[in-house]
Amino acid sequence: MKWWTLAAVCVATFMLLLDVTIVNVALPEIERDLGATLSDLQWVINAYAVALAAVLLTAGSLADRFGRRRLFALGLTVFSLASLACGLSGDPAMLIVSRAAQGLGGAAMLATALALLADAFRGSDRAVALGLWGATTGASVAIGPLVGGVIIEIASWHWIFLVNVPVGAFALALTFARVRESRDPNAGPVDVPGLVLFAIALGGLTLGLHEAGERGWGDPLVVVVLVTAAVALVLFVAAERRRARPMLDLALFRKPTTSGASLAVLALGGGVFALLLFLVLYLQNVLGYDALGTGLRLLPFTIASFLAAGIGARLGQRVPLRTVIAAGLGIAGVGLLLMRGVHPGGEWTDLLGGFIVGGVGVGMLNPTITAAALGVVGAARAGMASGLNSTFRLAGVSIGVAALGTLFKDVAGSEVRSLVPGPAGERLAEALSSGEGPRALASVPPDRREAMARVAEQGFLAGLDAVMLGGALACLAGAVIALALVRRRDLVPAHEGLAPLPGAAPAPEASPPA
Repeated sequence: MKWWTLAAVCVATFMLLLDVTIVNVALPEIERDLGATLSDLQWVINAYAVALAAVLLTAGSLADRFGRRRLFALGLTVFSLASLACGLSGDPAMLIVSRAAQGLGGAAMLATALALLADAFRGSDRAVALGLWGATTGASVAIGPLVGGVIIEIASWHWIFLVNVPVGAFALALTFARVRESRDPNAGPVDVPGLVLFAIALGGLTLGLHEAGERGWGDPLVVVVLVTAAVALVLFVAAERRRARPMLDLALFRKPTTSGASLAVLALGGGVFALLLFLVLYLQNVLGYDALGTGLRLLPFTIASFLAAGIGARLGQRVPLRTVIAAGLGIAGVGLLLMRGVHPGGEWTDLLGGFIVGGVGVGMLNPTITAAALGVVGAARAGMASGLNSTFRLAGVSIGVAALGTLFKDVAGSEVRSLVPGPAGERLAEALSSGEGPRALASVPPDRREAMARVAEQGFLAGLDAVMLGGALACLAGAVIALALVRRRDLVPAHEGLAPLPGAAPAPEASPPA
């Protein structure tokens, strides 16, 4: 029975994380097929990340109260049906809504995966099961871009979602047939106010940053949305302080290491993973590679990250965690700086050094940030600590995509306006900022098209250069914060253990949501 549980959890996790990384290489295809703008592509990523981050912590308490197998099966069902809706989408709005539904289903799956394994396995078998599950998460992340490229090459972008339907049905049947139910008899009530306020705060911040790029920072709607997000965050903190069993125990932040690890992973999500959108657009829309070619060229980053994880884990056992975390973020920041300065007519190999260096930094971070996040608590609260760390990672991706997207639009538009003054430059700048550059160029008279294409490329590269710098600065700031806040004395003694208990519901730390 227990090995069937492992099979069901691994199949579902592989499907979920593979789908996350596959979407990156599909974005340009989605853009062309659905007539999507850059803003739409940002929301294809953010709708998923916001939904997943907003309910991840609450999903664990729902599972404890109503049954972990039940919530896992519900998550599988929602994720599979949402994948079907994504695959059948005929316009950006339907795809964005369906991606948000995927995020809700994914949160239920991730919040219960380790809890199901911890309930099914004991002793040395638990270590084996967790190791196999960890290998599944790493493999799905590493091969995602390549698998996505292959699927799009032989079929279409629709099938990166549609393939989840039969896989999800198989995992669901396996869950009902072989996975046993478990729950916490002492589980408290669901923290509905916390869930609602946190969702408003995160969603409002993401929306405000996104709309600032479209409307300007002084626009009344932008101001109202950002103020609403700030008020919701203050109310969330106040509500969690008064609640007996909150979805987020703010007492965790009494130890500076919790804040340091959380802000470090926020910088990682916003500084590195949020940039994949712009890198994929560069590889496909500027350099002209197809989805498969893009997936192959992203492999150096994922392979370097995968291999460096072992180095980071070993270093974390020999030197202070804050040193390894700061070094990882610093190396990732250097990798982004190495990707700057791409010139018109450049090749993808101009990015290769940055891919490898950045991948090494990210790989070093994953195990050490997890160790720091879980190290401040005993095993009984490992689920909340891990869920908190994953929530900050997802929030970083969502905020990063919105903030860097605004920066990209401002810089790219300004560059085009400076090169082509007047109405023609204004039209091209607006088209490039909204992601509609290729369509705008198609309407330019043939005798001017080549010159305007060069201007558009220069504008795109200026925006890309700016977001690389922004991501690098976020990583370097995270490194400084980690050095200042992560402390050895905050960690619990090793004999207390950090393995998840049956009630724990952490999410995987190896996955880059985008």
